[in-house]
Amino acid sequence: MKRTVEKQPSLIAEMFDQIAGRYDLMNRILTAGLDRRWRAAAVSSLDLTGSETVVDLCTGTADLAVALARDVRGAEFVIGVDFAREMLRHGMAKLRGMELSGRVQLIRGDASQLPISTGVAHAATIAFGIRNVADVRATLAEVSRIVKSGGRIAILEFSLPTRLPLFWSIYAWYFRRLLPWLGRSVTGHASAYTYLPESIGAFYSPTDFSQLLVDEGFVDVRVVPVQFGIVHLYEARTL
Repeated sequence: MKRTVEKQPSLIAEMFDQIAGRYDLMNRILTAGLDRRWRAAAVSSLDLTGSETVVDLCTGTADLAVALARDVRGAEFVIGVDFAREMLRHGMAKLRGMELSGRVQLIRGDASQLPISTGVAHAATIAFGIRNVADVRATLAEVSRIVKSGGRIAILEFSLPTRLPLFWSIYAWYFRRLLPWLGRSVTGHASAYTYLPESIGAFYSPTDFSQLLVDEGFVDVRVVPVQFGIVHLYEARTL
């Protein structure tokens, strides 16, 4: 039986607020810079034409929102939503520095109760945030509500590699031993990087999450494993 991980929104938001200043740096360190490539793959999967509005849930410091706006075939307008105030503050500073404030709007809100009108978006994305929400089904229902019929969604999430035993052993050591030490050294906040492997272990398997997408009414569901299965890209459409 999987361990239950505390996901009270206020506590998770507070945790991310405490590491917001070093969050981007930790992402680069922990993924060896590969997180940028994963986000680019998510953007590419949407098949945008440059005229769409895209909502990026759990946007954090807005890395995926930026990728959506800057891609050659990106979105015309991006709305990023997150419940962590400090993460959004750093994201807004990033947008100003890149002169993207006119094309990307960041708003504070809960992914399971989005402050966004029905059918406003042509597509939606979530990068490494779906496992952090308290109610995954409610969040998917909100995605279905705000995205127009036939619109695409792209969800990136970490997972536990199961097919390569040796790689799994190395991965498990990295996440359980090295990651908390790195988190404490870089951010001064070890518990956030203890939570990370715990939340991944407690989340749906790729098979179960893809079935959940089907159960919640999404169609054309496709699961793409990335980097030996430590990350999966979930692609789907709304009805």
